[in-house]
Parts: sequence; C-alpha cells; structure tokens
Amino acid sequence: MHPTAPVHTATAVDALSLGAAALGNLFHAVSDEDAAATVEAAWACGIRAFDTAPHYGLGLSERRLGAALRTRPRAEFTLSTKVGRLLRARAGLPGDDLANGFAVPATHERVWDFSTRGVRTSVEESLTRLGLDRVDTVYLHDPDGHEREAFDCAYPELERMRAEGMVGAIGVGMNQTAMPTRFVRDTDIDVVLLAGRYSLLDQSALAALLPQAAQRGVSVLVGGVFNSGLLADPQPGATFDYAPAPAHLLDRALALRTLCETFGVPLRAAALQFPLGHPAVAGVLLGARSAAEVTDATAMISHPVPEEMWLALRAHGLLPPGVPVPVPRQDGVLP
Repeated sequence: MHPTAPVHTATAVDALSLGAAALGNLFHAVSDEDAAATVEAAWACGIRAFDTAPHYGLGLSERRLGAALRTRPRAEFTLSTKVGRLLRARAGLPGDDLANGFAVPATHERVWDFSTRGVRTSVEESLTRLGLDRVDTVYLHDPDGHEREAFDCAYPELERMRAEGMVGAIGVGMNQTAMPTRFVRDTDIDVVLLAGRYSLLDQSALAALLPQAAQRGVSVLVGGVFNSGLLADPQPGATFDYAPAPAHLLDRALALRTLCETFGVPLRAAALQFPLGHPAVAGVLLGARSAAEVTDATAMISHPVPEEMWLALRAHGLLPPGVPVPVPRQDGVLP
C-alpha cells in the first residue's frame, strides 16, 4: 500500500515494512532490550508490517519479534515468515553461527527442506517460536538450488495451506529475478519479496519480473534498497551485496548522492522511495537493528523528493531513460 496521507503523519510509512534479520543478531549481537525497542519504535512510527525467518539467528529473530508483537492487537499488524530451512538441534558443544552471518551460538543446524512435509513443519515450528496462532504471509526462502522441489512440492503445499486458512498470502523471497519471474508466470503466488534487484544501482527486475507482476496482479515487496550499505553511506570500504563495492559502483553511488543533495534530498531518502515508482511495487522492506535506525527510515521514506530530482538523475545517466519514478502529488505524498 502506498502512503495515502500527508508526509508529516504516521501513515506516510504504510509502504515501509520492518525486516527483522538484525533482531537475529545479523553480523553483530543486539540485546533483547534493543531488539524490543526497535519493534516498539517501528510501532510508534506507524509501521504495521513485519518480516522474519527461521534462518535469522537460528530462530532468535522469530522469538524476539513474536515476543514484541504478542501484546499488540493481532488485527492491526501483518507478519511474514519463510520456509525452506528447518532448524535441528546440533549435538555437542555449540560453536558460533558467524559463518552463516549471525552472532549466535550454533545450537542448531539449518536443514534445507522444500518437501511437502518440511514446509508444513516449518510453519508449525515458526508459530511456536513466534507464540502466535497465524502468520499472514509465508515465503519460499532462497530456493535457488532447489528449483524442482520448490515448484513440485513446496509451492503446492503452500497453496493447500492458503486454501485451509492456515496462512494468508504465499510467495517467494529471493535476491535474483529469473526464478521469481517463473513463479509469477506459472503459479498463483500473491507476492514476491525481492532483495537488491530493484534499487538505484540495480534495476535488473525491470526487464521481466516487474512487468510480469504488474500484468498478473502480483505484489512485489522490495528489500535491499541500500544494496547492503553502499546506498546508505557511500564511502571507500562500503559494501555492495555484502562484499566490498567495486570502484565503478562506489563512483556511481557518490554521484547519486551529490546530485540528490543538490535538491536537498538525502541519498537514503531517494533509495527508499525509488522502488515505489513502479506500479507493481507495493512497498519496501528495510532491516533495522535499533530504534534510531527505524526513526531514520521513517523520516527518509517521508522526506519530500521533487520530481525534478528524478528527471535530473535520468538526464545525468544515473537512471535509465524509461525507468518509472515516484511522482509526488501537490501535497508531497507519493502516489
């Protein structure tokens, strides 16, 4: 849903969802208190959509997010989680899970499982960790190396669970465009969670996925709008897709920032709002590990961006000529 009220109101962040990977100690530990404060800040800022997964901190993200939302009116928020990795207890003394990107003890191991039973088991175990009776959306999580099983087993089971009312919407979450495009074309999914492939630096989703989604009425939620950091703060050593940014992408990000700032627009605001210009994009998903990051994100997605800035980005070759961009109404709100 795009914002439908003046930018100074909380409902201006209707297009923003909170991703809870950081609440699972992504890269660095977050205290229980800071995790709870992050969700509290999101709620206070008007965010009502939250996303998690078993993968995030070996279930820690689900447990923390469920605890933070459990006292909220269930009808007032939407929650998504993912299937494809089951968590199984690991024998012996645990090491750490940093090899998988999370600063948690490796008490469990992830077992890839896109089988019919694995999908249902995953949802049931997620509900236990969350402490909730239902989830609104379930995504197939990174089925890159499991394409046949994802289409032949996992997707049909999600479809059955949707028909049963156990889950609301179903979809696929990936950081590539080819397989999600096939899901949009060949199945009856409701939503695609696309990470990093529709940003100011990467518009690869524009070739096929977004047009197909628009044609089929499938919503797209865009994650990774900062491409893992480069568009949040471009400087030497910044990362692009979780690796050191190549020099040509750093130069491009710096040029984007310079031009945006001539219009009084922070690059973070431009990066957050850019995907909303495409009619298939229902919103953006942003991970945050602190209340301050949530507050900044809500300010950036509400920051006025003049149409002239988008036109200038095109004119300087920093955006392709035909790429759709947000066009504010007179009240400054994105359409």
